Order: sequence, then C-alpha cells, then structure tokens
Amino acid sequence: MTGTTLVWLRNDLRIADNPALSAALKHGMARAVHIEATDGRLRRRGAASRWWLHHSLNRLAEELAQLGVALDTVEGEAQTELFKAIAAHGSDAVYWNRRYGRAEREIDAAIKARLKREGIATESFAANVLVEPFEMATGTGKPYSVYTPFWNALKKQDIAKPLPRPRHGETIRPQRVDSDYREADWGRKLGRHWQIGEAAARERLDRFLDELVLDYPGDRDIPRKAATSGLSPHLAFGEISPRQVWHAAQAMAQHAPAKASAIDKFLSELGWRDFNYNQLYHRDDIATVPMVAKYGGLKWRHADAAFEAWQRGRTGIPIIDAGMREMWETGVMHNRVRMLTASLLAKNLLIDWRKGEQWFWDTLVDADAANNPGNWQWVAGSGLDASPYFRIFNPVTQGERFDPAGDYVRRWVPEVAGLPDKLVHQPWEAPDAAALDYPAPIVDLKVSRERALEAFKAL
Repeated sequence: MTGTTLVWLRNDLRIADNPALSAALKHGMARAVHIEATDGRLRRRGAASRWWLHHSLNRLAEELAQLGVALDTVEGEAQTELFKAIAAHGSDAVYWNRRYGRAEREIDAAIKARLKREGIATESFAANVLVEPFEMATGTGKPYSVYTPFWNALKKQDIAKPLPRPRHGETIRPQRVDSDYREADWGRKLGRHWQIGEAAARERLDRFLDELVLDYPGDRDIPRKAATSGLSPHLAFGEISPRQVWHAAQAMAQHAPAKASAIDKFLSELGWRDFNYNQLYHRDDIATVPMVAKYGGLKWRHADAAFEAWQRGRTGIPIIDAGMREMWETGVMHNRVRMLTASLLAKNLLIDWRKGEQWFWDTLVDADAANNPGNWQWVAGSGLDASPYFRIFNPVTQGERFDPAGDYVRRWVPEVAGLPDKLVHQPWEAPDAAALDYPAPIVDLKVSRERALEAFKAL
C-alpha cells in the first residue's frame, strides 16, 4: 500500500491495544476519523456521554499527533461521511475494530461491500470484548442465556494478549476537536470528578490493582467507599480495552497470590460485560423489548409525578435520593445503589423500566449499549439470568446494611445529615420529621411490594 490508510474510530479511543491503528501504521501513512453517526437505526448518545466523548477525542487527538496521525471528527450518516474522508485523503485502505449491535454490523457490512466494489482495501479487527460473541456458544450451538456457564466457558478461552503502543512517525500538531464546543454548566460540574483519556484509564487500573483489589470482594457493595475500579466509562469509550484489564489483573494475581481470589471476583464482574454484549449481538432490541417475552404483558403505571421525583432524587427514601443525586452530580452511581434505584422504579413504583433506562442512558458517563439495558432488564426481571421477579430490594434495610453509619446518605442528602444513625435511612420516623426540608416517602414500601408481586404473578 502506498496511499493513506484511514482508521475509522468508534468505541476504541486509545492508542495501545488498538489493532486497527497498529495495522494501519505498519503500512505507512495513516489518518484517523471519528464519525458521530446520525443513522436512524443507531441510538444517539446521551448528554453525559457526549460530554465525555468531546474531551476523550481531544485527549486522543493529542496522543495520535505524537504518532504523526491526524484525527478528523465529523457528524452525519456513517457511510456518507466515511467516503467523504476517503476522498479527501486519497485513502486506499480503511481499517476499523468490530462492533456488535445488529444495526452497527449491518452498516459496517454495507460499507465493506461498497469499499470492495470501489477497489479500496478494508480489514476489521477484534478489540473491544474479551471474546467475540460469535465465538461463544453452548454445547448445542446456542447463545448462552445463563451467566455462570458463560463465565466458566469464558475463563477457558485463550484471551488475546493486548497489543503494545505502536511506534510513531513524525510528530504533528494536533487539531482541536470540535472547536466551537461550549461547555454547559452540567459539563463543568462533571469535569470536577473525572480525568478523561487513555492515560487516566491506565492510572485507574494500576491504582486499583496495587491498592484496592484485595478488599474488593468485601468493600465493593459499600457505597461510601471508593472500592471499585472506576473503569466503566473508560471501557465504554474504549480508552482501555477489556483485554488490557484482563491481562493486567492476571499478571497481578501471579505477582501477588494473596490477591488472586479477589482478582477472580473482579474479573467475573468484567465477564458480565461480555455476557451483555453477547445478548446485544443476538438481538438488537434489548433497550426496548423484554428478553423474556411474557414480561411484555406487564401493566405499568403511568405516574409522571413519581417518576420526576425519582429522577430528581426527591423520593423521600434517602439512599435512593442519594444515588440519583450522585449520578446527576458525577455522571456515575455506585453499583449497589443502581440496583436499588432501578428496583424501586420498576417494582415498587411499577413504572416501565425503559423510562429509567433512558434516564440512565442520558445521565451516566458510562452509558453502554449492552450494559445499560442489560442491567436494567436484570433488575426488572425480564432479562436473561435476571433477578427473580419476587426479589424486590427494600431500600431501607439495604441502606442500613451497606451504609450503616449513613455516610453515603449524608454526603448526598444533607437534609437528613443531622439525624442520628438509626433514623438517617427512615427520616419519617424522626420526632421532628415535619420540620425537615425533605419530602415524605412517595410510596409505601410494604404495600407497593405486594402490589408488584401481584402484577408479576399475573403474567
């Protein structure tokens, strides 16, 4: 090849372990393009994700410039914009890393066919999951529907080792991405909580494995503790690959055997990401259609005021409100509390889980096309290997168990900060509850639990 190889970047915003980029640089000159696709079949990013994307692309442009690779960023229909870039740069080859949603695969297949017709070389690579979905099947050749056998099979796979950072060419001056972008107040708030980009992702992983992983199994459910890896947004945007995480963790387990059990637990949680991508690969409607068909007949309540109270962290149930406010402030929510907030909405309030999934999609910086709906369907009971319908979390007892001193609640719900520990999770029991600048609970937890059980049993 003598022309410029175009690297089409998607959810792989990194230099190391980027097979498409490494292959392009081996052939000579390379240029990168990121297309924020507006194809009608694709789900548009939420507001928090758009904020992260802008800053991630700027970090990546700086890193690519060190390799002599310019990065173009455009918005529009994927095929149209890609062929504009090919024409503009005289590219004779286009490389990309594979993605797994059905609509995405169909778009990529159509583009690959056109490239072939026009005599332009193309190649795609595995980069963004541990094992590609079409390589994972049960003994009967069917997709996995239960996580434990999936995880057991995944552990037996030979997970490809991550590629090193490619050698660079002549450094160029990076072009500022989206120079007319204006940071909204919400974005500036999110920026106080995050370091974005590949280097930040690697630092997070190293710190987690060095300092935190040993206590991960016991501490990961405690919301006041920063006991998890914090890698979810970096994985969602591909600033670090799951293969990098896997092999770094395995290397640490060999180096420090005392951490091996904790690392296995951590990697089993990473495995859920692949499990969710397997579901996305086999059906593209997991954000809108129950994976277990009978749940499509559930009669949801139309309760706009309750839904808005849930969104705004004004339910009157402190640990729920703490989680919703944490998400609005930081773009993430502790995983245990995500389960509690989702359970309250879909079961106690009997509000369609899809409304909650959409709110999370718009508000989380780690919103992910497979994990976001997969996790919501798990809590709602309609997903594969889901939590059973009769498992309805009690947010009061959960708060007392995992936040016994109320530290997490007091941080995000200052209205109840002055209450004693025994009342901080149920402030309505305080003698001066009426004097608190805090709402009464919008739902009776016991009554609503029975209502939910009746609704689910009727299916």
